Amino acid sequence: MSSVPRSERYENIPTALVYDIFAELATQLTGRYIRLSDTAPSAAERDQWWQKVLELRQYKRAVPARDRAALIAHISQWEAELSRLQGAHCV
Repeated sequence: MSSVPRSERYENIPTALVYDIFAELATQLTGRYIRLSDTAPSAAERDQWWQKVLELRQYKRAVPARDRAALIAHISQWEAELSRLQGAHCV
């Protein structure tokens, strides 16, 4: 994660590349959720992680590829979630 403010971080980056970053983070987060689902100690927890996979897929599909503000907002959220999960579950 960068210390540059989010509004400036993507200022000179083409929208197509912002979308690629968005898609890559969605893939990374999906993979993390799947791993957590696969290694969950109970069926209930497994289902909770799998539900997050399904929700993430819906969010990814719902964001228009040319909506920079929405792409950047999701990038920020997903980076924070990946960091949180990496800190909580050393995988």
